[in-house]
Amino acid sequence: MMDELIAEIRRYTDRKPGENIYFTPINTVAILRSDYPKPPAHRMSQPSMCIVVQGAKWANFGGNRFEYKAGEALVIGVEAPSVGRVVEASPDHPCLVLMFELDLAIMRSVAAELADPPKPRSEPCRGVFVTNFQGPIADCALRLVRLFDMPNAIPTLYPVIMREICYWLLTGPHGADIARMALVNNQPQRVLEAVRVLRERFAEPIRVDELAAVAQLSPSAFHRHFKALTLLSPLQYQKQLRLLEARRLLASQGLNVEAAAFQVGYESPSQFSREYSRMFGEAPKRDARRVGSQLGDEDSGDAAAAVMLQGAA
Repeated sequence: MMDELIAEIRRYTDRKPGENIYFTPINTVAILRSDYPKPPAHRMSQPSMCIVVQGAKWANFGGNRFEYKAGEALVIGVEAPSVGRVVEASPDHPCLVLMFELDLAIMRSVAAELADPPKPRSEPCRGVFVTNFQGPIADCALRLVRLFDMPNAIPTLYPVIMREICYWLLTGPHGADIARMALVNNQPQRVLEAVRVLRERFAEPIRVDELAAVAQLSPSAFHRHFKALTLLSPLQYQKQLRLLEARRLLASQGLNVEAAAFQVGYESPSQFSREYSRMFGEAPKRDARRVGSQLGDEDSGDAAAAVMLQGAA
């Protein structure tokens, strides 16, 4: 099964030389192929499943590192800032990652039909974890990749494959966390609503009490549940959103450091520069020049993904 999946993905990417992130006929599915290990890349992760077919990667959410290699997948159930890196890749054995969005509407529909739904847990819901994808999910992934060459079949078969993937996730070892993130009007969903509010208002001063009220929790309980989901405190989450957006403004729109700092909510450009350098490892001007030059390269898909604050207001 894995050999077939590797062969299909290599065949698809070999037809598109010079690309990095390979967009597919299914707009919610993409392939990352890396022929060499890469330096860390900052990005805003979306609810998705990232399957490593060959090679190895790690992703860091709030200081928590998740390592995943061939036969494993990173499941992300919440929009959150992250740092990712390809650590195992070569021209003969490139790192191949199949990435697709998790459709929570489909997840809810499948969960509602389960005869034996996952049992709820008392501890806060986790928003990020690594799981094994060999077996039924690998079979789904193979059929998904084969759809790329059958565009007329995609509208009919893609939803069916996604329902099957949702079924195996919900009935797997992390089913309880998956179900709690998908179901409406429960505690994790209320916390996710507070995450959405923070994303929309990241440039404004906003108090934890306001976010806790959105989640219908006490401030201390909200802080605990928010960190379990995103692996960041609300303040850390807001700060990283601001810095990711500032990086995008500096690299792609040519704003100066002071203008970018003010636009994302900083009152002190010097504080902004310190925190920017701490997060990205370089002063804002120097980092923006480097990232801007990457965005101009042909092989710029990963660089673009690294600086885009996807889905932000």
